[in-house]
Amino acid sequence: MADLDPRILAAWREWLSALASDPEAAIAAAHVYDALSAEGRDAWLTALEEDSPKLGVPTVALYAPLLSVESDPARIERIRLAMVGDVPPVDLQSTVALRGVAPDRTRIAVLVAPLYVQFVQVLSVRFSPHTGFVWVSLDPILRASDAPTSGHRIDGVTLEHTPLKPVVEELALAILAQRRQGQELPRSMVGFAGLFDARIDNDSSA
Repeated sequence: MADLDPRILAAWREWLSALASDPEAAIAAAHVYDALSAEGRDAWLTALEEDSPKLGVPTVALYAPLLSVESDPARIERIRLAMVGDVPPVDLQSTVALRGVAPDRTRIAVLVAPLYVQFVQVLSVRFSPHTGFVWVSLDPILRASDAPTSGHRIDGVTLEHTPLKPVVEELALAILAQRRQGQELPRSMVGFAGLFDARIDNDSSA
């Protein structure tokens, strides 16, 4: 971006810096990026790679809004690599769990984990502890005020606040069931894997 008018470049960098503290700016970034062509998205990511080291802003603040709307596997991987080491580990003490049971006895669980400032990441899953996952959905960035709470409904099932530990234990069993069938951990769950690791190790050695 060296050939840009310095005033435009300064405005771009100031706007990027705002992503770390302004929820509206982050949501706007996601909307703008979502509207771009493939070439435009590639150019945005290239510009971020050039400018992010100069901003003093957590890279997760720059990339998480984009990840929330990106669907191309190559760009998703590019974004994830850019955020390596900067996405905070999911905090066991601060993560909120919601859970409900469907008529077919599958469970629906939602984990809401703080991300930064007023943002959270939200993992939603439908699963059976005995057979694995029906579906997995991740919102990598969501305004905290928009996150699901007790009474939220998914697939017609009403969810209620539940202690995190039993939900993690059930999810760990589902992960083990998935692995026994030769299937990998769903990609969307990777960021939350630390919650399950100890429980999985204990169950595997039993």
